[in-house]
Amino acid sequence: MKQVAVSELQEKATVYLTGSEQLAIEHNGEVVGFYYPKKRTKQEEVDRAVKQLSETVQQILAETGMTEDELADLFDTSKPFPYDTDS
Repeated sequence: MKQVAVSELQEKATVYLTGSEQLAIEHNGEVVGFYYPKKRTKQEEVDRAVKQLSETVQQILAETGMTEDELADLFDTSKPFPYDTDS
């Protein structure tokens, strides 16, 4: 079980509350409560992972200006990596 200060929980609430780790919440060094996340079904875990992957891909596309096809080409092992300089 991870120990987390109330201030840290406030700052990173989304991360902690959507995670799967149990928390002991502290205030002034004293445990004031516990957080036990709901157990997720396998399908909920898959759905969550797919959503997170989709958000990450969209962020990469936005930051790089690449298209989905250009990004997919980077993972196509039958094609040379575009930044290889060995040619």
